Amino acid sequence: MTEYLTVSHLTKYLKLKFDKDPYLARVYLTGQVSNFRKRPNHQYFSLKDEGAVIQATIWGGIYQKLGFELEEGMKINVVGRVQLYEPSGSYSIIIERAEPDGLGALAVQFEQLKKRLGDEGLFKAEWKQALPQFVRKIGVITSPSGAVIRDIITTVSRRFPGVEILLYPTVVQGAGAAPAIVANIQKANNRGDLDLLIVGRGGGSIEDLWAFNEESVVRAIFESRLPIISSVGHETDTTLADFVADRRAATPTAAAELATPVTKADLLNHLRQQQNRLYTASLNRLRFYQERLRKLSQSVIFRQPERLYDGYLQKLDHLTDKLQQNMQKAYQLNQQALRLLQERLKAQRLDQEIKRQQVNLQQQTRLLKSNMAILYDNKMNKVKQLSEAMLMLDTNRIVARGYAMVYQKGRVVESVKGVAIGSQATIQMRDGQIEVEVKDVKDEKNI
Repeated sequence: MTEYLTVSHLTKYLKLKFDKDPYLARVYLTGQVSNFRKRPNHQYFSLKDEGAVIQATIWGGIYQKLGFELEEGMKINVVGRVQLYEPSGSYSIIIERAEPDGLGALAVQFEQLKKRLGDEGLFKAEWKQALPQFVRKIGVITSPSGAVIRDIITTVSRRFPGVEILLYPTVVQGAGAAPAIVANIQKANNRGDLDLLIVGRGGGSIEDLWAFNEESVVRAIFESRLPIISSVGHETDTTLADFVADRRAATPTAAAELATPVTKADLLNHLRQQQNRLYTASLNRLRFYQERLRKLSQSVIFRQPERLYDGYLQKLDHLTDKLQQNMQKAYQLNQQALRLLQERLKAQRLDQEIKRQQVNLQQQTRLLKSNMAILYDNKMNKVKQLSEAMLMLDTNRIVARGYAMVYQKGRVVESVKGVAIGSQATIQMRDGQIEVEVKDVKDEKNI
């Protein structure tokens, strides 16, 4: 007689086979992620290829340790165990480890974090600070035992002796590296005497350099008040710290050169050039004014100073004539107005008003004449003072009063100190000149 099994018995039998089969206890699968929607804790999705689909589960603790985010359509390699779910009779794989197919998990995590931070704008050029041209103190965040700090010290000392270097000893690899780098960046920013920071380490694998790809380190560099130069790895290595830093240097030596863009020798040479330019400009300016003074000393105005006020006298005469004409014209207009007013007042028999207007007009006329006379006298007195002052400068008048002027080489002799015995001199008299030879020179002490 044929024995029929229940569905539950068959499902339990198959589950027992699944659990005890050594080939199903650890399964290595490759497939494409399908029906993925990120959940707060455990992740449920499908793995498929061209011919089949299997349900997959990753528990929350395992997913947090993957190091990258699953994406729809991503091809991954997984390690897990197959289990059968009795109530529905379906089977699935419980994933214990996973990595992107063809790329390491760190490489995928790098690209995903780079895209997310780039979308936030952390790598935009508009946020990057300019490096100072001259620095007094540089902070260096790196390992105290590596070649990085030695190369930086050597290069800075060669390019600009006297610049201080402050080392922040930092773990640059391993689990505690990222927090240490962040703490030292913040510590350096709390100081007030640093001009910039150099953050870096030597070369290595992506795992060795991973601390400089951590999001906390990238954000600490972005938020830094001090300009930061990133010098991580070798020239071919690239980290997210390089993207967010204000400048990237391929080597520690290049970082030190960026930190001291102007060498001490360049600065001294520039100062010498500026000093020479200033001296040449000052000398040319002095010569210009000397030549200008020489030309002015030969001008007619200095020999005949009365010409300085000729124009003012003519202008004063013109204004005086114009003032008199205006006064005459105003007087005539007032007279005409007065006659008209008198006729109107006579017609209206207002003799008293006429007399009052006449008195007012006479007072105004006298006041106007008085003011004009005072103005005219003031102007004439000022002209007379200017004339007398200018005449005092006229050498011809000095000579005319009986004095004599002594000249040598066309210039007036002002002191015996400039007169040599045996030299020729010209004495300008009122009625002519006398050419003489100097026989003796005595100053006031020897008289």
